[in-house]
Amino acid sequence: MVTESTDRIVLEPPAPSAAVQARSLYVETYGCQMNKADSELIVGLLTREGYRVTDRVDRADVILVNTCAIRENAEQRVLGRMSELNRFKTANPDLILGLCGCMSQHLGDRIIEQAPYIDLVAGPDNYRRLPTMLRALDAESEPALSLTWDRAEHYLDIDPVREAGVNGWVTIMRGCDKMCAFCIVPFVRGRERSTPHGEVIRQIERLAAEGYREVTMLGQTVNKYRDGEVDFADLLSRAAEIDGIARIRFTSPHPAHFPERLIEVMAASPKVCPHTHLPLQSGASTTLSRMRRDYTPETFLEVVRMLREHIPRIALTTDVIVGFCGETEEEYEATCEMMRTVQFDSAFMFKYSPRPGTASHKRLPDDVPEAVKAERLTAIIDMQKSISDLRNRAYRGQIVHVLVEGQSKRDADKLFGKTDAFKTAVFPRRPGIESNMIVPVRVNGSTPFTLFGDIETPA
Repeated sequence: MVTESTDRIVLEPPAPSAAVQARSLYVETYGCQMNKADSELIVGLLTREGYRVTDRVDRADVILVNTCAIRENAEQRVLGRMSELNRFKTANPDLILGLCGCMSQHLGDRIIEQAPYIDLVAGPDNYRRLPTMLRALDAESEPALSLTWDRAEHYLDIDPVREAGVNGWVTIMRGCDKMCAFCIVPFVRGRERSTPHGEVIRQIERLAAEGYREVTMLGQTVNKYRDGEVDFADLLSRAAEIDGIARIRFTSPHPAHFPERLIEVMAASPKVCPHTHLPLQSGASTTLSRMRRDYTPETFLEVVRMLREHIPRIALTTDVIVGFCGETEEEYEATCEMMRTVQFDSAFMFKYSPRPGTASHKRLPDDVPEAVKAERLTAIIDMQKSISDLRNRAYRGQIVHVLVEGQSKRDADKLFGKTDAFKTAVFPRRPGIESNMIVPVRVNGSTPFTLFGDIETPA
């Protein structure tokens, strides 16, 4: 559910009509940061129209589920959830149940055949039409669908209503032109386009005015950003000049678009966090070729070398797929060797599963046995866990600066937050320490996933 923190400055929406004023909205989000940012956009749009947000799904007049289509099991999970939500129509026959986002675009009107109780289906370029679609449903019983593409749509006049938290998302690019063989994103989010840089800066300035200390720039290939003469390095430099913002992050960059000038800009600004998520996918050149990833293991390692040369304490995270079409034991071992060489701080690791509509699904046989995929995935997870453990142990005795997010889920007497290197840190609660503060923590323990310590008090 998307809500706005009570300690944020909220832009007042236009006065709603009496007909809309009583309608309550509940938004549920699945997927990546882009989906979360889009949910905040949807809430901003509909609150401007007079809808009020509720955190009680059983009290909603409109339920919108914003979805991901990257993996098939995510779609099945969402379909199961939509079936669960349908039961609320028993108590509220006028309830509108809608599906938004990437899954909507991927399945199109087929979703109505699978789940005829869904009233509304809207793709990522169609959120602006949501008020019209909702009004149409008041007068008609037929489902409302809007799945058109719009390369000019950046939602420039809509300010998101952001989740409570310490980090604010800013979408600086929409869509993707890469066409990786395994990826459905270009087919559900459309072609790549960059948000005008003036709007990006305005959004970040608004975040600073609302009290956010950290901002994350979002894009499928975020470092390909270009608006006229302004490229991603320029955008980072301009964002770093904004008062009030202490940390700048971005995700996800592409290894093929990391010029040294960009790395120099990252190194020069203390606001740009020393962390980069650099998707590897495979360490074998032959597998990368079949995946349509336009870099080689050698170019990937050169990017790693430059990042660590200019930013010695940088933390690197990654994505890895095992069991891709035709992956041999030698190709899998090349991935393992690459991970041993780079020593990533952490990794998201998956076994390949074909997605209908992608190039690999159409043209390449899914010929690695499931048992082999599972074995390789387990082994690479175990290896990365050991690497992550060693990387985190190196922080013991050091002071890290933590942006406090809130109470630890496991211990009410402790707080947690993120370091600038995107490490989760847990430490005892102290009087006067609140969410959104940056505090020094001396690390005295660690696991592969977490740093533990105590707030460092001045001598």
